[in-house]
Amino acid sequence: MSRIGKMPIAVPAGVTVEVAENNKVTVKGPKGTLTRVFPAEISFSQEDGQIEVKRPDDQKKTKALHGLSRSLLNNMVVGVTEGFEKKLEVNGVGYRAAKNGKTLSLTLGYSHPVEIVDPEGVETVVEGQVITVKGIDKEAVGQHAAIIREKRAPEPYKGKGIKYSDEVIRRKVGKTGKK
Repeated sequence: MSRIGKMPIAVPAGVTVEVAENNKVTVKGPKGTLTRVFPAEISFSQEDGQIEVKRPDDQKKTKALHGLSRSLLNNMVVGVTEGFEKKLEVNGVGYRAAKNGKTLSLTLGYSHPVEIVDPEGVETVVEGQVITVKGIDKEAVGQHAAIIREKRAPEPYKGKGIKYSDEVIRRKVGKTGKK
C-alpha cells in the first residue's frame, strides 16, 4: 500500500470538500475555492473530518495515481486554509524588482525592463530585493516563481541573477592570472 496514499487528510473547520460526478473535487475554504478533476480509478470517502483516498486494485498505474491524488487533494486543502508562498532573491549590481499594479517590472541587465503580469489567483509582493509569490494553488505559485526565475537564472561565477531564497548556488572559480 502506498505510504502517502493511505494517510488520511484532515479537513479543518471552515473547509468543505465536495466530490461531484466524474471525480470533480471542489474544496472551499476561507482563502478561496479550488477545483480539480481526479482520475476515475481513484475514489474518496469522507467521515468525521477526514478524507481517505482509495484505489480499487494493485495495478502499477493505479498505485502511481493513489499517492499523487492524495498529495494533490492535501495541497488543495492546505491552499484554501493557509495558502502557499515562494520567495525569490534578486542578486546583482543594478538588478532591481518593482511592482506596478498587477505587473512585476524587473531590471536584469538587459537593454529593456522585463515585465511579467501576475496570472489569475497568484500575487507577487516586492520588498527590497526579495520577491514573494503568493496564492492558494501550489502548482500555479511554483510555476509563476519558475517563470520569474528563468528571466535571469543565477550564474555560478558571481551568483548574479534571480534565485529561490533557499537555493544554494554552487560557485566556480574564475580565470587565474598568468604567472
